Amino acid sequence: MAEEAPYPAHREADVVLRDGSTVHVRPVRAGDREALREFLSGLSRESLALRFFTAAVDLGWVVERMAAMDQRERFGLLATLGDRPVGHAVFISTADDRAEMALAVADDLQGQGLGTLLIGHLAEVAHAAGFTTFEAEVLPENRRMIDVIRESGFPVEMRAEPGAIVVRFPTSLTGAALDRFERREQTAAVAALRGFLAPRSVAVIGASRDREGIAGVLFHNLLAAGFEGPVHPVNPRADVVQSVPAFATIEDVPGPVDLGVVVVPAAAVLDVAEACGRKGVRGLVVITAGFGETGSEGLALQRELLETCRRHGMRLIGPNCMGILNTNPGVRLNATFAPAFPPAGRVGFLSQSGALGVTVIDRAAALGLGMSSFVSVGNKADISGNDLLSYWEEDPDTDLVLLYLESFGNPRKFARITRRVGRTKPIVVVKSGRSQAGARATASHTGALIAASDVTIDALFHQAGVIRTDTLSEMFDVASLLANQPVPAGRRVGIVTNAGGPAILCVDACEAEGLEVPTLPADATAALRAQLSSAAAVGNPVDMIASATPEDYRRSIEIVAAGGVDALVVIFVRPLAPREDEVAAAIREGARAIGGRIPVLCVAMSSSVGPGWLLGDSGGEDVRVPTFGFPEEAARALGHAVRYAEWRARPEGSAPDLPDVRDGDANAILATALAGGPRWLGAEEVAALLACYGIPMAEFAIAASAQEAVTAARRLGGAVALKAVVPGLVHKTEAGAVRVGLRGAKEVREATASMAERLAADGHGPEGFLVQRMVGEGVELLVGMVHDPSFGPVLACGAGGTAVELLRDVAIRITPITDLDAAEMLRSLATFPLLEGYRGSPAMDVGALEDVLLRMSALVEAHPEIAEMDLNPVMATPDGATVVDARIRVEAPAPELPVSARRRL
Repeated sequence: MAEEAPYPAHREADVVLRDGSTVHVRPVRAGDREALREFLSGLSRESLALRFFTAAVDLGWVVERMAAMDQRERFGLLATLGDRPVGHAVFISTADDRAEMALAVADDLQGQGLGTLLIGHLAEVAHAAGFTTFEAEVLPENRRMIDVIRESGFPVEMRAEPGAIVVRFPTSLTGAALDRFERREQTAAVAALRGFLAPRSVAVIGASRDREGIAGVLFHNLLAAGFEGPVHPVNPRADVVQSVPAFATIEDVPGPVDLGVVVVPAAAVLDVAEACGRKGVRGLVVITAGFGETGSEGLALQRELLETCRRHGMRLIGPNCMGILNTNPGVRLNATFAPAFPPAGRVGFLSQSGALGVTVIDRAAALGLGMSSFVSVGNKADISGNDLLSYWEEDPDTDLVLLYLESFGNPRKFARITRRVGRTKPIVVVKSGRSQAGARATASHTGALIAASDVTIDALFHQAGVIRTDTLSEMFDVASLLANQPVPAGRRVGIVTNAGGPAILCVDACEAEGLEVPTLPADATAALRAQLSSAAAVGNPVDMIASATPEDYRRSIEIVAAGGVDALVVIFVRPLAPREDEVAAAIREGARAIGGRIPVLCVAMSSSVGPGWLLGDSGGEDVRVPTFGFPEEAARALGHAVRYAEWRARPEGSAPDLPDVRDGDANAILATALAGGPRWLGAEEVAALLACYGIPMAEFAIAASAQEAVTAARRLGGAVALKAVVPGLVHKTEAGAVRVGLRGAKEVREATASMAERLAADGHGPEGFLVQRMVGEGVELLVGMVHDPSFGPVLACGAGGTAVELLRDVAIRITPITDLDAAEMLRSLATFPLLEGYRGSPAMDVGALEDVLLRMSALVEAHPEIAEMDLNPVMATPDGATVVDARIRVEAPAPELPVSARRRL
């Protein structure tokens, strides 16, 4: 047997089963003999027979074999629920590139997805160890095992042998397999959240008689909302709490408890969580503060809390949150200490701030914005925004999702989920902390561009179709529009008003948002002229003047809506005589006549009406028109809605197949480079790595002396560029380390001498020189990447050359990018007209640039060892795109989480 490798602690993971509960998966240790014996002893005779081909198993011999793992050629996984072993999986090498795998799951957990997860984790380990293929021998009657492998998403081959079926499948997790694992995570998240938002019974641990405190208010809210199931107060110092018999401990409560809401001092929370685990509570909402938000001691306490919950398979919301609510008439759960219960509606809301959550609920009620459910996630120790997005995607009560975020747990997963959810349900986000993002040390042009602001977050939201607003007020404006009106089909806006000044402001605001205010067709202007006063303006905006009647509003709305516009803004300024009710009725009638073909927004510039003026009862079926106080607010909300509609209508795009990629060669280059620790690659290593992915680089040669430079220039022929090789020097041009357009031996020799002298004087003596064939005239661009520890590879493309930081004309995307992303990145640049042929210059090969972006994305996605990369400049010419200068920094990446693993604190 091979010598045992160090214990791979990074393979330990908490995974979520289909019912939303958690199980811990870790590599088998030599000291696991008793746990393995307990697991095998607990299997039914049928399960033993299916695993070992006989129920008469010599447990002693099998346990010794299972415990004898070397972590390389023999690798095992043990799954535990609390202290109980519930699953085991193993692979054993049978050839250089093949291994045999087998697994078993406790009878009561079969069908919960644990077997599939164990296969995925085993495959990741085996693939990293160089095994390309798994084989498994399965009894013909063991259809469940075959189904488990197939359900994992691996392409399966089977052949029949005497008494067994041999199943073979690759260890690499294909895109289809990863998609299936992600869908399983979604199923688990939905199951977990249903346990929170639609529990059968609730216990409030720490429930109080004091209606002035959080614990008392929260318990009262549960009762007052009319929750359909039993609500149990737990308080060892009270027999009755708010007229409900109380219990000393959670374990004294008769019958099952789905949801525990914890409102006790922080020092008592761990004991409460342990008791809830013994009781079999499915989920905890911990209102109590004093955890990770307070510093290192609180974070340690929070880790213990999470560990306790996961040991018992419980899920956790919080700690340090304000609770959860669900307005569904069949549930009516209000486990918050907010003073108001919002009206029922179609909006799901997540807040990372508890205090802000109270304000949000109050504001939603004032706006008549109905909620389906609300969750304050607090410190997000377990349940996160990604889980809630998965839940709301499947929730029939939710059509719109609002998020207030202060941080991301797993932004790459967030991007994948939001990209999927946003196709059917808009997602509006306020992400705080713009000024704090990007504080990373970098040594490249790309790093400087990306570190300047939170452009990375903007890029993520843009790619995923998330609507980002700067303020909560703006979020509610957008929500009011999207919750009550259809999304616009285009950018054309019609404006109907009874005052000219606000209409001009509205036009300016619309154009600032990229919207259009087109001229109305002749038939529409004729109809308006026949309806309105002779003093009215019947273009667009339609100014009905101050004497406009309610009937003028109704008819003008109908006429303009039929005049080729995609949205309608109706402005009302209170005239001398108060007629708000009549005008409101007329606007509703006009909007009703449109039949939901286009969105209608109202701007009511009157102190006597508010944002709920035209919303009415949130549960009613009547037309609901969002109302804004000023034209700019309406235009901003409409601009967000238009951009979202355009994203949703856009094809998703795809990453092209790149059959010429030499992935194995790239791995070899990087492995050799990393043997010396983190560093910048040499020019020849850079060129070789780029060549593996078909990224063209201008031909060059390395010279150790002036004479070698002259020889290289002669071999290359024609004009050449000369660059000093100085490790760590970013701005070579400013340092005098670049000369271009050199011809002949004399110019090359003189350039090397003067360059070496100047650099030595500045303390940058060159190690040698790079002599490069000059590329034809074209446009200089930068293509670069920085590997963000949270977001992964962040790709940048923009105006290149020496003025890259000055121009700051750059587009940012999170990899992997699609063909549509690559095209959009280039076309979003202010300098893109230079590529199309500016002022008579020839058009450049934009397709070749898109190809460079896509190949770069594939390179950095496949090789996380690449920490930073600058291709600057990439010279775009009419005949292609060529990298002229490139820098690549490599470092060993942090171990990735096992597939479907929950993050640990």
